[in-house]
Amino acid sequence: MTESETRAPSAPEDEVLKQLKLADTYFKHSVASLVILDRHFNFVRVNQTYADACRRDINDFAGRNHFELFPSDARLIFEDVLRSKQGYVTFTRAFEFADQPERGVTYWDWTLVPVLDGAGEVEYLVFSLVEVTERKRAELLIWHQANIDSLTGAPNRYLFKERLQQRLDQAPSAPFALLLLDLDHFKEVNDTLGHDRGDELLVEAVRRIDACLGGPGQAARLGGDEFAVIIADGAQLASLDALAGRLVASVAAPYQLGGERAYVSASIGIAQYPHDGDTMADLLRHADQAMYAAKGAGRNRFSRFSLALLDAMQQRIGLSNDLRDALREGQLAVHYQPIVELATGRVRKAEALLRWQHPGRGAVPPSHFVPLAEANGMIVEIGDWVLRCAADQVRRVMALGCSAFQIAVNVSPLQFRNDVGLCKRWLAYLAALGLPTCSVGIEITEGLLLDVSAELTETLRRFSAAGMQISLDDFGTGYSSLAYLTRFELDVLKIDRSFVHRIDSHAPDLALCEAIVAMAHKLGMTVVAEGVETARQRELLVAAGCDYGQGYLFAPPMTGPELEAGLRRASH
Repeated sequence: MTESETRAPSAPEDEVLKQLKLADTYFKHSVASLVILDRHFNFVRVNQTYADACRRDINDFAGRNHFELFPSDARLIFEDVLRSKQGYVTFTRAFEFADQPERGVTYWDWTLVPVLDGAGEVEYLVFSLVEVTERKRAELLIWHQANIDSLTGAPNRYLFKERLQQRLDQAPSAPFALLLLDLDHFKEVNDTLGHDRGDELLVEAVRRIDACLGGPGQAARLGGDEFAVIIADGAQLASLDALAGRLVASVAAPYQLGGERAYVSASIGIAQYPHDGDTMADLLRHADQAMYAAKGAGRNRFSRFSLALLDAMQQRIGLSNDLRDALREGQLAVHYQPIVELATGRVRKAEALLRWQHPGRGAVPPSHFVPLAEANGMIVEIGDWVLRCAADQVRRVMALGCSAFQIAVNVSPLQFRNDVGLCKRWLAYLAALGLPTCSVGIEITEGLLLDVSAELTETLRRFSAAGMQISLDDFGTGYSSLAYLTRFELDVLKIDRSFVHRIDSHAPDLALCEAIVAMAHKLGMTVVAEGVETARQRELLVAAGCDYGQGYLFAPPMTGPELEAGLRRASH
């Protein structure tokens, strides 16, 4: 061998040594954590970055097995690469260092590459890690903001719909139930106690729903005071009515909000897959229909979807559409039921009662169509029409010589809430006819008085200040509170027919009527007893000091001409 042959390697060898030196330099000083394992997952070599990330001395890894130091479900991925012998795998994993709990959960991007020997077998596994904890936490924050309700911590509408669709896609044959839950009278809590207290109630309501269902995250908040739940557990499905009953009872329990106590209830609609629908749209629509059926039945209850319910809903929609044409086509009429002064037997007042003669269905009860008018927004237009009819009728009655006659019209709560010009418009119409404002009265129900908003209070005050009498109808059947009788300027108290019905045979009802009369008189109000049907009832009411009576003993509701004819006969 010559001296030149032993003095320097060939050019290809120079290049190989150069590449190895570059690779070694990169391995040692890379900002990425680099690790080489043998086929048994024993450490062959690690760089300083990896040792620093693990907070260990670089010499601690020699002769150790990777999964003895760091047990992880990533082992399945390592073993899969070992078997496949091809390509590389990238993935992200959350990791907690058992001996460094203060670090919490960290996140790492992994790249795993197999290195084959001459026989095509895996000789080494090389992987790199880059910590992405801050990026991952930012992603989780964005996800949380997009999917979780910020107030209650419950899944929001978007996440709920995603989970519902996953349920439909993943287990098309597995039954489950969808529950929609809406809080009853929640607006009153916001109006009386403020939105901060209302928020506290919503948080507590979610906690109660989750507790009934077995853990957090069960209830989703769809928005406002509406929530949704998916029930897929077999035991819960088997006792679904009992579960829904517990939810109703739990939500209805009193809420202690700071120093105040509040009450709400829940109306729940239930639709079951696949019986009540096999698409998200069908299930949501049917559960919503069942929920509104629960509200229509009195709230504080649950209702299951059924074909009968669907038929009733379709009829309701059809009737609501027909109602839009009823006023224009002359199907609506106002009848008047006389109100008699008990001491003299003279008709001093009347109540305006709305009637609807449907061309196909015949007479439709007000209890059926008035809620429809409230729901479809026609109540304001219809209410104005009733007021004009009553005012025109009063003018005709006064022309008969009954100068002090009054007709009372019933006013829906929605007329007060949705019609800011109500008082001004009505008073202007009476003035245009030259009628005193006392010739038309307003009848409201106790439910309206739950709304203590400034708008309602001001509207009632303006009517009262103008001289229009305000009657509280059906007293004792709704949200009775003596505070209402002094908070608002009320002129007339009407005893509900359910109390009058048995006063001639049931001593407690008679005692109650006597007490109502005495209390009303002490507060400066007159009293009208509704539903008077017998002479004996009249005698007892007169003895109790009741001022007026209304009922079939005196006269049924009648048309305007019939009312005028009756007054003419009485005057002769």
